[in-house]
Amino acid sequence: MPSIAIIGTRGYPSYYGGFETAVRNLVPHLLEMGWTVTVYTREASADGSNQHPHLKIVKTPGIQTKSLSTLTFGATSAIHAAIHRPDVALVMNVANGFWLPILRMRKIPVVVNVDGVEWIREKWGRLARSVFFGGARMTAKFANELIMDARSINEFWISKFKRGGTWIPYGGTKTEPDLSALPAHLEPGKFVLAVARLVPENSINEFLDAAQLLVENDSQVVLVGSSGYGGPLEDRARELDQRLPNFHHLGHVRDDKLLFALWRGCGAYFHGHSVGGTNPALVQAMMLGAPTVARDTVFNREVLGSSGQYVEATGEAIYKALSTLLTNPGMRAQMANSAIARAERHYSWESVNSAYEQLLRETHRAG
Repeated sequence: MPSIAIIGTRGYPSYYGGFETAVRNLVPHLLEMGWTVTVYTREASADGSNQHPHLKIVKTPGIQTKSLSTLTFGATSAIHAAIHRPDVALVMNVANGFWLPILRMRKIPVVVNVDGVEWIREKWGRLARSVFFGGARMTAKFANELIMDARSINEFWISKFKRGGTWIPYGGTKTEPDLSALPAHLEPGKFVLAVARLVPENSINEFLDAAQLLVENDSQVVLVGSSGYGGPLEDRARELDQRLPNFHHLGHVRDDKLLFALWRGCGAYFHGHSVGGTNPALVQAMMLGAPTVARDTVFNREVLGSSGQYVEATGEAIYKALSTLLTNPGMRAQMANSAIARAERHYSWESVNSAYEQLLRETHRAG
């Protein structure tokens, strides 16, 4: 029975971000395929999901701040894993690249999910960007295998670091949401939705500009997400929620039943991410048929293809596209059907999990 250590997530099960979404779906598959799994986390499991006999959840210490969390928790997790020597390690986030030599010295093969281009995100200062870039260089040097969640990310790594990897995107859950889970004030097909971490590179300020124009024209607008650390974007969303009756900031939503109902029920969905590869929120929105207006980037075009509309990151452009979509049910239906078909063809969790398991098993065998 092969063993694996998973390093670099906030918790298990966690509903916070892309890495956590991937691990939450991957772990049950690995257990089913006969793996012994250790997941390193920053916080203990809260719902008893660690009761499987071959699943161990290990909480290691670290410094819980915006700039030090990944590095410090990653270091203690890597040290613990090096002591216990799993057959293979799956490491999430290139910032943990600094700790790969610890694992490799213990002859532990390492697979790294590199995520996006973290060192150009606006939320990070110069020092943090340097750390992420240094971690990426260490990852390129010491990882046995790399996972790229978008083909455009793979091309970037080949150009920048002379290392390519295996394309494995994020997946989406195919389900039929219960629209009765929607808040009473939201009518299916009549509201605009955005789901994102409240950071600048997700076009949050621009979306909030558009939201103000939308509510002035009697549209309902829902924003799901938080920054994780407060800040001016979260303050602005909270102020709009308090001041504008038709604007609703729900913060971070852990309830999939509500979140899936919002995606299925919205009349228009905005995806403003500008940095990164295949975004799990976008994939899930597609799987649930959310008619999507996206910021025009190479990453979003790779995922959405012809099933979405693309706009510049300005409040006026976002407003015009979303308001047009809200008033055109035929266009919404066509986009929804196209998005569902594309998601089922390319982004099912079944195919994603199988690709992860195959790569991990091959890496373990190669040593």
